Amino acid sequence: MSNLAEYLVRTARRQPERPALRLGTKTVDYAELDELSARAAAMLRAEGVRTGDRVALMLPNVPEFVVLYYGILRAGAVVVPMNPLLKAGETEYHLRDSGAVLLFEWHLAPGEGAQGAATAGARHLPVEPAAFGALLAGHAPRPEAAAVSEDDVAVLLYTSGTTGRPKGAALTHAGLRHNTETTVADVEQLTPDDVIVGCLPLFHIFGQTCAMNAAVHGGATLVLVPRFDPQTVLDTIARDRATLFQGVPTMYAALLGHPGAERADTSSLRRCLSGGAALPVELLHTFEQTFDCVILEGYGLSETSPVVSFNHPDRPPKPGSIGTPVRDVEVRLLDEGGKEVGPGEVGEIVVRGPILMKGYWNRPEDTAAAIPDGWLRTGDLARQDDDGYLYIVDRKKDLIIRGGYNVYPREIEEVLYEHPAVALAAVLGVPDERLGEEVAAAVVLHPGALATAEELREFTKQHVAAYKYPRHVWLMDALPMGPSGKILKRRITAPAP
Repeated sequence: MSNLAEYLVRTARRQPERPALRLGTKTVDYAELDELSARAAAMLRAEGVRTGDRVALMLPNVPEFVVLYYGILRAGAVVVPMNPLLKAGETEYHLRDSGAVLLFEWHLAPGEGAQGAATAGARHLPVEPAAFGALLAGHAPRPEAAAVSEDDVAVLLYTSGTTGRPKGAALTHAGLRHNTETTVADVEQLTPDDVIVGCLPLFHIFGQTCAMNAAVHGGATLVLVPRFDPQTVLDTIARDRATLFQGVPTMYAALLGHPGAERADTSSLRRCLSGGAALPVELLHTFEQTFDCVILEGYGLSETSPVVSFNHPDRPPKPGSIGTPVRDVEVRLLDEGGKEVGPGEVGEIVVRGPILMKGYWNRPEDTAAAIPDGWLRTGDLARQDDDGYLYIVDRKKDLIIRGGYNVYPREIEEVLYEHPAVALAAVLGVPDERLGEEVAAAVVLHPGALATAEELREFTKQHVAAYKYPRHVWLMDALPMGPSGKILKRRITAPAP
C-alpha cells in the first residue's frame, strides 16, 4: 500500500456498514464514504485534475471535507488544506504558492476564496451539500486509488507563518501513513468501537492525522463538530457516547470553565489527548478530576505529520511532560553550538525519522536551514529526565532575556494557572530600555472570578525568582487564538504604561 487513500478502501471492504462519520443526526457509513470519495476522484479527473496536481480545500469539519480529501488522494493529486476564514489576499497567496489548479470552498463562506481564486487563476467550486451530492452522482465511481510512490507528496500543509509568509510543508504518503498507524496502535489504541470527537480543525494536521486518518484507518467513528463550542462538545460526548476526545489546551480550559462541566455526562470517555501547545499541569489535574478521564499529552509539528512524542498508555504518564518519542522517531536536544546536552539541561529539540516532511514546497534554502543534516530543527526548547521523558521549556523565539537572565514564559504561565481565578495566561517579553526585555503577562479570568493585576503579580512573585516574575500584568476579556486554538502571543499588545 502506498496511497494514503487505501485506508478508506480497505476499511470499507472490512466493515461497510459501520458508521464512519456523524454530523448531528446524519450518519455516513464506510461503504457510502468509500463510494462518495470514489465518485469525487472521478469528478476531479473529469475536471482535468491529473496526478501530482494540487487541489485546495477551504471547508469546515463537514462530511464533504472527508469525501474530497480522500477523493483528491484517490485521484493521485495533492491536498492543500486551508483555513475557511482566510481573506482573499491570503487565499491568493496559498493558491499561487502551491500552484493549486482548483479550490473547493464551503457555500456559506463570505466569498473571500472566490476572490482569491480569481486573482490566482485557480478554478473555484463552491460546496453546497445538495448540489455537491448531485454533482458526484453524475460521475461513475473510480474505485481504485491512483498508484503513487512512498515519497510522493500527499498533503501540502501551510505553517502558521509566525516568522513571515507561511511555508508549505510537503508531507508524503509514507510519512502520514507511518504517523497515523503509530498513533492508532501505540497512543490511541483505537478499535472500531471507538467514537472520536472531531472538533479539531481537519485543515490542521493534528485533527487530520489523529482524528480523521486515525478513525478511517482504525475503522472508528468520527463525530464532526464544525465549530468548537464547550456545550456542543459536552452534548456530543453524551449523545454519541464518545470514547476519545482530542484538543489543544485552550479547549480543555474552555470545557473546564463551562457552567455545565460538573453535570456533563462524560462517562463514556476512556482517553483524552492534548497537543498543539504546552498543557499547564494545574489544568491537566483539574480536568482529570472533574471529568474522571486521563489526559495523555504529546508533541508534534506540521513538519512531522505531526506526532513526535507522547505519554504512552502502557507507561506511567508524567504530568507536564510530552512523553517519549513514538516508534521509529529519534529526538535529540542540542545546545547553541550543536552539541547534545545532558539530562536536565535545556536544548533545542531536533527530530529524525520517517515522519519528516519532504521539505518546504519550492523553498530549497528554507528546507536546508530546517533540515541541514537529516535532523529537523524545531525551534522548541526542552529538557529530558533520567527516564527519557521530554519536557517542553518554551519556544526558542519566545525566550525572554531580562538583563542577561533567561526567563522561560511557560514556567511563569504554570504558576499563574495555579491561581484559582486564572482561566488563560500568556507570558511574553516587552521592550525595556534598561534591561532589554521585561517580563509581562496577559491574563483572562474565569467567569465571575475576581482578581487584580497587582494580586496576580504578587502571587507569581512568591513562587519564582525575583528576576522572573512579571512586572507588567493586565487583564483581558479574551486572548487571540489561531485556527487550531493556540494562543497567538504575537498578536498580544501590552497596554501603554
